Amino acid sequence: MAKLIAVCGAPASGKTTFSLKLAMEINSLEPDKEGGTVFLSPDLVVPSMSLIYPRCKKEELYSMGTVIDKTEIYRNDLLRSMNGIKTLRNFGMLGFVCGENRYSYPSPTEDKVMELLSGCKQLADYTVVDCCSGDDLISRLAIANAEVIVQLISPDIKSAAYYSSCGELPEELTVRRIKLLNMTDANRYAPVAEITAQMKGVDYTLPHSEALKQQMLTGTLTERLNDNSYRKVVKAIAQAVM
Repeated sequence: MAKLIAVCGAPASGKTTFSLKLAMEINSLEPDKEGGTVFLSPDLVVPSMSLIYPRCKKEELYSMGTVIDKTEIYRNDLLRSMNGIKTLRNFGMLGFVCGENRYSYPSPTEDKVMELLSGCKQLADYTVVDCCSGDDLISRLAIANAEVIVQLISPDIKSAAYYSSCGELPEELTVRRIKLLNMTDANRYAPVAEITAQMKGVDYTLPHSEALKQQMLTGTLTERLNDNSYRKVVKAIAQAVM
């Protein structure tokens, strides 16, 4: 059965980077599976494709806006709007590109969003959604319809405040939840114990990675990460959600 995996959390908690690495790890565990993996990021505040492909011009990338702007969404529409990674088979990314914002396309209806999510599940065995922190319809419906939800939090006051005010998931959601503490920096004085207690425990702790930071600075997030400690945790989470 195809799975929808929603990754949610506070702003600047590392959702996009982790979501991408999780999707890539899932794909690497089953590289030859026909359905493959889709990474979907609906962020229109900081379009994810500009972060993942910073060296590409806007006209060299495909925007998911062309899909949600259609009257009906067909399989070929999704395929034509996906950006790929040369080193991965059966892997596609849907997102907005640099220069686009919430005024670039008409706001999608709930039916259109459900059509988009359903289309991804029909196309791929796993769809990883990099959910926005704000009130975004695609993110909200992805969380409501996900088979697995990964809650991401970083050990800082801003992330803790977000979790306290609007980070709690609705009680009626009975799907599996994975709580992930993301060590976004090497600060040894970070309030890890306090954050862990506030979240009522965490399932995994993602270590800080200088190699990952370097990839972000150099625009090479689509490359294999040379950090065994970080990849070991991502692999464990990938196996848990598959």
